[in-house]
Amino acid sequence: MRRTMMVLAIAAVAACKRAPEQGGQITASQITLGASVQLTGRLANTGRYYGDGYAMAVERINEKGGVSVGGKQLKLALKILDNQSDVNLGVRQCTQLLTQDKVNFLLGPFSSNDALDQSSVAEKYQVPMVQGGGASSQIFSRNYKYIFGTLPPADDYYASTIKMLMKMDPKPKTVALVAADDSFDVSVANGTRKLLKEAGLDLVVDKQYRENNSDFSSILSLAKSSDPDILLWSGHEAEALNFIRQAKSLGMSPKLMYAFTVGVPTADFRKALGKDAEYAFGMTPWLPSKDLKDDYFGDAAVFAKEYQQRFGYAPDYHAASAIADVEVYAKAIAAAGSLEPAKVRDAVAKVDFGSLYGKVKFQPNGQISLPQTVIQIQKGEVVEIFAEDFLGKPRYPLPPWAKR
Repeated sequence: MRRTMMVLAIAAVAACKRAPEQGGQITASQITLGASVQLTGRLANTGRYYGDGYAMAVERINEKGGVSVGGKQLKLALKILDNQSDVNLGVRQCTQLLTQDKVNFLLGPFSSNDALDQSSVAEKYQVPMVQGGGASSQIFSRNYKYIFGTLPPADDYYASTIKMLMKMDPKPKTVALVAADDSFDVSVANGTRKLLKEAGLDLVVDKQYRENNSDFSSILSLAKSSDPDILLWSGHEAEALNFIRQAKSLGMSPKLMYAFTVGVPTADFRKALGKDAEYAFGMTPWLPSKDLKDDYFGDAAVFAKEYQQRFGYAPDYHAASAIADVEVYAKAIAAAGSLEPAKVRDAVAKVDFGSLYGKVKFQPNGQISLPQTVIQIQKGEVVEIFAEDFLGKPRYPLPPWAKR
């Protein structure tokens, strides 16, 4: 049903053409947002959050009257292309969206590698891209003017976790760090090394693996022989599942805790691992709290319920960031009173509003700043453990596999 709705939406948009602005007068009949997203392929399980989130946000904003542009109410339209989890195809599709399909503005894909390359297309054509799928510092360190991101910096992903560790009893001393070699995970590892050094923790294992790797036996053997207090892991969800399964098979378990950059917030992760997901720590910049108010959806709790009912699976922070991406355009275009890319770009840089995702305000480099909340899987549920002003009840230390 979801795919059918997406195809119909794309077909409707393809039948329309963007009219240019002439002499400052708005002559367009709609505002078209385009995106190249992983709807199929190895990253589709996360890519779906963006395809579904974008569609839901566009529909809701239109229900609320659309976007006011220079005294004229315009509806949003959406054109999504499936890049099949192929980075190079995504770049070609972004070029197509701008040069052939003539979309007004770009939304982004999942993953830092994809956002890194696609944003170069946006910069080349000087058309804004607002994306909530790439957090790597590499995306935002090139002095680009047209890329904006609603995920917090990858370098800081483990900042809240390490702050929490300093409050734990027993306090850890040694850490194993395992990360993939893609843009996001390299940023996570670089930032985590600095954070560990500042905290006075000893990094006894520091290993990188190739993205999409499925065999972690050598890394696990090394980690087992080093017997670290803490293991911090960074990579994609499928890799995390393989890592945990193989860790159980080899009997590798850190003495106190392990944490993962991805997977832990999602229902799919818990379903795939069953009881073996217990005790895993993770982080998220978003939880579906009713305290997060939104102009279009009411609040985050209402949104999460609607999303679950509509798509048949629960949203996580990827879906919430996708909603925020579309809302950024609604706010910025109205503020700019124009569809000229440069004017909208300047308005995007100045947005400052509360949403179901949290406070949306971009730093000078184009990236948002949101704290990560530490979470843990306990009895099959995601439990909030640590935030800036909150320390919950973690299940700690981590028991060995034989005693779980």
